[in-house]
Amino acid sequence: MDVALFDFDLPPDRIALRPASPRDSARLLLLDADRTEDRAVTDLPALLRAGDILVFNDTRVIPAQLEGMRGAAKIGATLHKREGPRRWRAFIRNAKRLQEGDAIDFGHGVAATAFDRAEDGSFALDFHGDEPVELLLERAGTMPLPPYIAGKRATDERDRSDYQTMFADQPGAVAAPTAALHFTPTLMAALEAAGIAHTTLTLHVGAGTFLPVKAQDTDDHKMHAEWGRIDAVTADRLNAVRAGGGRIVAVGTTSLRLIESACGQDGVIRPFEGDTAIFITPGYRFRGIDGLLTNFHLPKSTLFMLVSALMGLERMRAAYAHAIREGYRFYSYGDASLLLPEG
Repeated sequence: MDVALFDFDLPPDRIALRPASPRDSARLLLLDADRTEDRAVTDLPALLRAGDILVFNDTRVIPAQLEGMRGAAKIGATLHKREGPRRWRAFIRNAKRLQEGDAIDFGHGVAATAFDRAEDGSFALDFHGDEPVELLLERAGTMPLPPYIAGKRATDERDRSDYQTMFADQPGAVAAPTAALHFTPTLMAALEAAGIAHTTLTLHVGAGTFLPVKAQDTDDHKMHAEWGRIDAVTADRLNAVRAGGGRIVAVGTTSLRLIESACGQDGVIRPFEGDTAIFITPGYRFRGIDGLLTNFHLPKSTLFMLVSALMGLERMRAAYAHAIREGYRFYSYGDASLLLPEG
């Protein structure tokens, strides 16, 4: 498909620079088979049904943004995928000043050697020493805010908690599964009281999620792979919900992509562990999910293509136009939408 079909104009002031406070006070746009309604995240218990299950991503964001020196040259690195115990693939700023075999000093006793430059310009970084890389990043790294936020303000200490969901448990993501940022213990208690269950899976979100689609046709775009896991207990539970008439509602596109990666043509979700580079565009037949809670996405992004596949391109273009007119806040720290294609 022509990537230009997924373009739209977004006023810069619609980009949220901080999350709503409290988190569950964010606005919610409901889209189902025949409704488009302005609601609030706190309405979720009334918008879902007893017997439904919400699926959260329990990945934890690591401080994956690093600034260092290669000699006299400033080098920036954004880690985006673990390749070994001490090795990470990283997008590099000022990459023209970096060669394979060069060492980068990130300060605080943290250094790494660059090698294996890929076609996309990324390098593999091997971190020096014996300390776990997670400890090194805690010393030298900062939270990797999306470029559309980081370009407008500096990352600060508040982001260490703001850019982490209440489900964050498994370290490894370099971007938050932001739909889950809206959830609080109070909201979870209300959902449980309404008979709505929840479970978790793990998908370590990579920085590739923010890369623009540079191809003119979706067929020519290559997705970056991300590692994920659904264990047998979770897969069995999701299948049982479906068998009992409940709906599987993914919280975030990361949860959705992993469920769809683990689901066979027969609609059965199976245990999964490994990389997925699934790319969902209009024409895709969803097998594993019945709904999606997600934030508002960038023009011409793979995520806007995904929601257009779920609800229809014209429906989503109209919904986003409505959201812009009504002052909804966009992107990672913004408001949410609940997409239920069958109502």
